[in-house]
Amino acid sequence: MTILREKRDHVEIITINRPEARNAIDGPTSTAIGSALDEIEEDKDIWVVIITGAGDKAFCAGMDLKAFAAGQIGEIASPKYGFAGIAKRNYPKPIIAAVNGAALAGGCEIMLSCDLVVASETAIFGIPEVKRGLIAGGGGLIRLHRRLPLSIALELALTGEPIDAKRAMNLGLVNRVVPQDKVLEEALSLANVIADNSPIAVRNSKKVIYDTLSSSGDDAWKISDSAFGQIFVSTDAMEGAIAFAEKRKPNWGAI
Repeated sequence: MTILREKRDHVEIITINRPEARNAIDGPTSTAIGSALDEIEEDKDIWVVIITGAGDKAFCAGMDLKAFAAGQIGEIASPKYGFAGIAKRNYPKPIIAAVNGAALAGGCEIMLSCDLVVASETAIFGIPEVKRGLIAGGGGLIRLHRRLPLSIALELALTGEPIDAKRAMNLGLVNRVVPQDKVLEEALSLANVIADNSPIAVRNSKKVIYDTLSSSGDDAWKISDSAFGQIFVSTDAMEGAIAFAEKRKPNWGAI
């Protein structure tokens, strides 16, 4: 199986399962990731997603060049969802990247397609495509400068050199850095904190943040006010207030 799936309460873990190929993405793997994300989006009992890689060497080494040479590019980077079935998505549910090793080229772009990042102390991040006469085409050149200072994004894109987990953490690219054997555990801990909250409030909080990235002033307030108005009258908003008054854990509705 090119990916593994495991559900833990309201969290689903997708594991890229090609450790012999450093979890590089071929056509079947990209299709499987895309299909899994489609199913999870419709599953009202899954509130948070984790993406990780099998083994302890690589999160994902990017595109499988043998598969590319075999003519699988249409599957590896689909017109609808982009590289690995994720790069072009505007996904409604939070996704955490549990980076267990090298995240290079397309692997870095998968990580950038996620919302939060938990990284191993051994992880490295980079888009080395310029070293091969290419550019990062899976969203790296779009997302890096939104997650990093412009000068650092340019450094990564123009030199092709990677950065380690410690520097990534200091730059704000990564949320947590932990020992190799604690990566998934820490990602699950973070996912469970999110899943303790109202799923509709979490989804809308994520949406407002992304929708206002390129907006300001009145336009940003319109987006925020619209979302707030919808959430304010939701059953979860009422449940949150009642649970607080009764000093108990809320029973959130699924979305």
